[in-house]
Amino acid sequence: MSSNVDTLGGRPGKGGGFGLPPALRRTLATLLWGIASIGLFGGLWELAWAMGWANPLLLPPPHLFLADIPGTLSYFAYDNKVGHRGGPGTIFSLLKTMGWTTMRVVLGLLLGFAIGVAVGATIHYVRLVRNLVMPTVLLLAPISPVAWLPVAIFVFGIGDVPAIFLVFITVFFAIVLSTVSQIESVPKNYLHVARIMGASEHQTFWRVILPSILPSLFMTLRLNLFAAWMVVLIAEAVGVGSGLGQITTMARATFNAKLVFFTMAVIGLLGFVFDWALRLVQKRMLWWVAPGQGGR
Repeated sequence: MSSNVDTLGGRPGKGGGFGLPPALRRTLATLLWGIASIGLFGGLWELAWAMGWANPLLLPPPHLFLADIPGTLSYFAYDNKVGHRGGPGTIFSLLKTMGWTTMRVVLGLLLGFAIGVAVGATIHYVRLVRNLVMPTVLLLAPISPVAWLPVAIFVFGIGDVPAIFLVFITVFFAIVLSTVSQIESVPKNYLHVARIMGASEHQTFWRVILPSILPSLFMTLRLNLFAAWMVVLIAEAVGVGSGLGQITTMARATFNAKLVFFTMAVIGLLGFVFDWALRLVQKRMLWWVAPGQGGR
């Protein structure tokens, strides 16, 4: 005798899963597991505080650094150009700060991805460019993006551009090298079929090669996403004038542990949302890729 009762994340059965579609069941299961994971982490942190293992001045548990939200938000109304707080903090102040950092990350990622793919394809197809540019790319790729910060400030000055440039550098070299490697590894059968069907070089690249390498390029972009968040915070900390990196620097200078961990929680949430959004874009754009086969 078979049962019609199905668990939330289990195999679909007749009438199972509370009547929910399989895609919705998978989404809810992922959400519940995420909540359970974060809850477990927070619970262990609270337990360490309750047992006296964590100093609340240095490692305040979540219920402490989330207790005074209005007071914490007042720091997000800080105006670095004037040099004092800009008034009572609100959710708008927090969203504005998050928006500045998010804008720098998005622009850097888009520029790094687009230009990286273009340069990588050019290196592959144009021998002169490959001979002249590839050695320089291999020379510069191992350099940490943080090491580019003084160069960015010298060239672009203080402002948004150095932060965007650091994010750009974080993904650019990885995308260039990945593009070159993936184009070379495109199955020869794909190219032979395209030639038999009369496709030109231009058509072969846009309709055969690019769709074949995009899944791996998106995976490379995701792997470098969190590094991009790290470097943009460092860039903001040296005097961009706004952003979460500036708030973190202020919290460190005033030894405000509650503000430090509140900002860290916001950064972690943004990183999580970014990764989720990137996976959603990947799923929508790469509709021909089967689930679970985002990279090769």
